[in-house]
Amino acid sequence: MHNKRLAMYVRVSTEEQAIEGYSIQAQLNKIRQIEELKGNIIVREYIDRGISGKNIENRPELKRLLKDLPSGEFDEVVVWKLNRLSRKQLDLLKIIEEFNKYDIGFRSVTESFDTSTSTGKLMMGFLGILGEFEREQLVENVKMGMTQRAKEGKFNGGVVLGYKSIRLNDNDKQKELIVVEEEAIIVKMIFNMYAQGKGYKHIASKLNKLGYKTKRGKEFSITSIKTVLLNPIYIGKIRFNRYVDYSKKRKKGRQEDFILADGVHEPIIDVDLWEQVQHIFKKRKSKTKRGFTGSYILSGVLKCPACGAPMVSSKTVNKLKDGTRKEIRYYVCGNYKNKGTSVCRSNGIRASVAEEYVLNRLKEVLNKEQILKDIVKNINKIKKEKIKPLEEEQNRLNRELKSIDTKKNKLFSLFEEEIISKQNLSDRLKAIEAEEGTIKVHLEELKKELSYNTSGEITYNRIAETMNKFNELLLKVDNEDKKMLIQMIISKITLTDNKKIDSIELHFNKNLDSLLQSKEGSSNNKEDSSFIDFKIAI
Repeated sequence: MHNKRLAMYVRVSTEEQAIEGYSIQAQLNKIRQIEELKGNIIVREYIDRGISGKNIENRPELKRLLKDLPSGEFDEVVVWKLNRLSRKQLDLLKIIEEFNKYDIGFRSVTESFDTSTSTGKLMMGFLGILGEFEREQLVENVKMGMTQRAKEGKFNGGVVLGYKSIRLNDNDKQKELIVVEEEAIIVKMIFNMYAQGKGYKHIASKLNKLGYKTKRGKEFSITSIKTVLLNPIYIGKIRFNRYVDYSKKRKKGRQEDFILADGVHEPIIDVDLWEQVQHIFKKRKSKTKRGFTGSYILSGVLKCPACGAPMVSSKTVNKLKDGTRKEIRYYVCGNYKNKGTSVCRSNGIRASVAEEYVLNRLKEVLNKEQILKDIVKNINKIKKEKIKPLEEEQNRLNRELKSIDTKKNKLFSLFEEEIISKQNLSDRLKAIEAEEGTIKVHLEELKKELSYNTSGEITYNRIAETMNKFNELLLKVDNEDKKMLIQMIISKITLTDNKKIDSIELHFNKNLDSLLQSKEGSSNNKEDSSFIDFKIAI
């Protein structure tokens, strides 16, 4: 029977290793033992340590395995149990489908079935359903336990300013909240200042000036102040299940029938102050918010001249002699707006002035033949500079491959002369072939990159066409689309100390190029592959 070349995938989450006794080494040893008895050779090992099997997004080694499927380096993928590959049936079936695409088998050493037969596929689907059900049951049980704890007024974890979570004795599995006096002082200051009529920004600025930090050691911001003021934990309450699937839905998953129970922890704020603060909050919230007029097309790319933070939208409203109100838009430092004067100053610049200057400068520069020729020259220079080190690396790896062939021949000679045993030969070959597989993968990646960078020089006409389309689009689109285009082509705009625009850094990349091509319905340009990322200051 033909000996198979195997890729071994093992995974264990921190929870499984702690509770169920799984370990990476145990899986590795058992699989190696079983496959060596069958005469198979393990040429690749993929190990995800301390990672959950609920999805494939955060599993780098599984992603690498899937990427390596076309390499032809292995015939079959083996795992200890099916749920090592995935606990979700849909993900499992998708992964197996990828294996089938490249004629690569899949096998679990403890759950015997063959994915090439209809019976095996049925069994695989059934086991996948069981694995997914097992995980859902586990999640449901955890949620039930947390819900019960919340109803009993116990804390379910997290980071809260003013408290620390500790075990009261060694026998307690769950932690309890204990007041941290130096942090509780900050919490009381926040509530008292808000009750006195101070706003979020004023409170944040005051705390930052005094040198106070959040629980995570950062400056206070508008958001962190609001979070404290609306958390009922400070009056001795436990709030739980306010949001459903927050990691996916964020605040859209908010529900009104959340748990609010009397906690077993000590309150920091008295109920009278809490109710006063909530009354002020509701009163302020009920006031109609006046939105900004116009779209701030430079927000995020315009940088503060003092601290380098992104500039954000702001406005002033002036009352004229005739009684009318005039609104003036500005860009101000984001750090100043969110954290106050202890972090930075306003450094405001009129939005209309900045936007007019940038749009005119773009139009002027992108239509100048000499500047476009310089851009073309820089692109092609970058492409050429990339080729030499890539070729040198390619030559080095090819030399390593030849060296590996030499090592293999020496090993076979030693075996034929009975200097080393069959087991010794097998062990050494495994290590060498694993090294060889890694080199071949790197060579394949280099080949693609070299092909990309040697695909021909980009022409002046190509760049000129791209820039013309960009300028045409800027004239046609509304403010929202204009903002999107601006932020795609400008990486940053710097200001001088006297708040004049200093430089505009343009960033051209394939995403922008593809967008402009698609807008014109001409995405079949032969030079698409030669368009590379580059930056230029104007």
